[in-house]
Amino acid sequence: MKKLKKALWILLGLVVLIQLVPFGRSHTNPPVVKEVAWDSAQTKALVRRACYDCHSNETVWPWYSNVAPVSWLVQRDVNEGRSRLNFSEWNREQRRAKDAAASIQEGEMPMAIYLPLHPEARLSATETEALLAGITRSLGKQEPAQAKR
Repeated sequence: MKKLKKALWILLGLVVLIQLVPFGRSHTNPPVVKEVAWDSAQTKALVRRACYDCHSNETVWPWYSNVAPVSWLVQRDVNEGRSRLNFSEWNREQRRAKDAAASIQEGEMPMAIYLPLHPEARLSATETEALLAGITRSLGKQEPAQAKR
């Protein structure tokens, strides 16, 4: 019993100590530079609901994103999502824009790990079809700006 108590105190101490590690605590949202010209208000609403937390500069940071080590994972996922496709920086080249519809259609996006804590991002079959059509129309009719060389 003493060993278990000691182990729990050590574990508690480690949990408190890792809160001091700064990664995952920036929770900054860079400014929106240029947004996609969505084909409709419905498409914009669906994309905001299902994609914007990771693929825009308008992330809503939930309470658990302040608690390490979860904060580290959340920050990593947002950083990665923004680097792959960022709907708030349409002024720069977005190489993965053409892959967005396929990622949704194949069930890769939104990520399964994201959905339990964000049920609003879970789309019905009808909403998914509307999102796919809207993304295809919106991203197909415009090209992201080419990166200046």
